[in-house]
Amino acid sequence: MRFTSEHRLDDGVLEREFTLGEIPGILWTPAPAPASAPAPLILLGHPPLGLRKMYPRLVARARHSAAEGFATATIELPGSGDRPRWPAAEQARADLRRAMEAGEPVSDEVIDALILPLVDKAVPEWQATLDALLSLPEIGGPVGYSGGVISIGIRLAVVEPRLSAAGLFAGSFVPRAIFEEARQVTIPLHVLLQWDDEGNDRQAALDLFDAFGSKEKTLHANMGGHTGVPQFAGDDAARFFTRHLK
Repeated sequence: MRFTSEHRLDDGVLEREFTLGEIPGILWTPAPAPASAPAPLILLGHPPLGLRKMYPRLVARARHSAAEGFATATIELPGSGDRPRWPAAEQARADLRRAMEAGEPVSDEVIDALILPLVDKAVPEWQATLDALLSLPEIGGPVGYSGGVISIGIRLAVVEPRLSAAGLFAGSFVPRAIFEEARQVTIPLHVLLQWDDEGNDRQAALDLFDAFGSKEKTLHANMGGHTGVPQFAGDDAARFFTRHLK
């Protein structure tokens, strides 16, 4: 891991950009307290729109988490931002847009082509990033995962034993194979669902929640569309991570 820049935000949070091989990312750590222990870590997921576009929302989440004593980190997803594009993924996105604009159901083939290659590449990159982050003296466990493409969070929860809890955002397309993986998830889950999300199949989100194998899983459903998440939903998620990571 190579840090390429750093600056302290006005609330004392230290923001550092880094690269890990070809993977760009950002690490936020809370303002140091006297004799403070290494901070627990939350991995911040996001949709494949690019870190530059997602930065305002990510830094807001990072600052909120830092106020609770958490370090947070995020990475650029494969095929997003300045990373090389995947022709197959670009074609799958075009097929998805065409189906949605025509009011047609999105086929399993399009969902698989869009999501499964992303999960297959992004999850090992998250694990490599976690290796590097946990080697830093200011970062400790436990580790949580929050938001982003829900299929990535599901795969991480299945294959990454260092993950202790996950906050997942319902509302993205989920391949049938990932539904099966959801049955293997056992860590505590906090799932956020916007009831009127215009791009979300509500029943599929409810079916996915039912499929999770975790004994502790909570569904927080709020009225409103995709961008109408209420402020208190973030507070609920913070309490969830405090309960499981501290």
